[in-house]
Amino acid sequence: MTAAAPIGRAKNIVLLGIGHTNAHVVKEWQTDPIPGCKLICISKFPTATYSGMLPGTLGRQFRDDEMRIDLKGLVDRAGAELVIAETSGLDLEGGELHFSDRPPLRFDALSIGVGSMPAGWQQHSGSPLMVPIKPMQTFLHRLDEHLRSATTEPASPLRVAIVGGGVSSVEIALCLQQRIKKGQDPFSPLTVQIFTSGRIAEGMRAASVRRIEKLLASRQIDVYSGQRVVGVGDRELETEDGNRHGADCVIWATGAVAPPVLRTLGLQTDGRGFIATGKTLQSLTDDRIFAVGDSGTVMESPSPKAGVYAVRQCPILWHNLRAFFNHSPMRSFEPQSDFLKLLNTGDGKALIEYGWLTAHARWCWRLKTWIDKRFVGEFQ
Repeated sequence: MTAAAPIGRAKNIVLLGIGHTNAHVVKEWQTDPIPGCKLICISKFPTATYSGMLPGTLGRQFRDDEMRIDLKGLVDRAGAELVIAETSGLDLEGGELHFSDRPPLRFDALSIGVGSMPAGWQQHSGSPLMVPIKPMQTFLHRLDEHLRSATTEPASPLRVAIVGGGVSSVEIALCLQQRIKKGQDPFSPLTVQIFTSGRIAEGMRAASVRRIEKLLASRQIDVYSGQRVVGVGDRELETEDGNRHGADCVIWATGAVAPPVLRTLGLQTDGRGFIATGKTLQSLTDDRIFAVGDSGTVMESPSPKAGVYAVRQCPILWHNLRAFFNHSPMRSFEPQSDFLKLLNTGDGKALIEYGWLTAHARWCWRLKTWIDKRFVGEFQ
């Protein structure tokens, strides 16, 4: 049940996590704030990382700052408030968000966009080899520190295993390899292997998958398909067929599961722990609460956990926050059945898939770079 705010005070719109969709609200607030409302942004980190440029930054195609959004600058330009804190729970009756290290924060509307985590990472978190891809804000630093500290036999290559066969895993494998070829790192040479419980580049058309498989083979990147990783030790990982593979670093980049914070909120979820919502992006538990990007699942029409859907939700969330306070009709989010896919291959080219088209060329890379820089530039 929605509790009404006392007459005369500003109402608090709280954004928990500043991913693609919530960041759009902050940008729109700069020129068109919602009357009678105050905007408060909650983040565990002072920057937001644009996932589309992460592999390219790993491959030294972009500077680190090019893929990051300075949240304080973004929030200050909007005249909003930024709180760097870790959320510990939600009091629905009192309309408060709780934290581990600061007093509770009252909300009249709350939009949750805290992303996701790679599936299965916690089971193996005790291994010194593990480098989960998330949180993305710290991934490149954690990976660099791990590779620099990893020890190998003299003249032996550093062995990097990537667990997960999605597009992001392929991009990381190719861009990491190209980075090492540039010869600026003390941990070269290295070998790269990909382990996936399914097939490589799941969700892409057969023609695109064949291109990707051929490209990986030409770069001597071994792919172990249909091989779920069941154990990660101190110097090796084990697959479900019983085979053991030596490794000096394990990058964990599997499919999305809900981050632990969502379990603390007491909201209805889907089978994977993501917040269950209607088409208006509102929680099925409490209509004051919205869940966007990876954090939410529209139960009537669930879509893959991909950044493109978070971007498409931007105007829907902005409209519906206004409608919530104006008591006007809301819009429904209708996920598209297909979308443009651009995969960075690390060599100044990209692979494109759109409808019937599959191509791997430099013009694809230029298109991807233009799209990515235009998007992140709106917030910088």
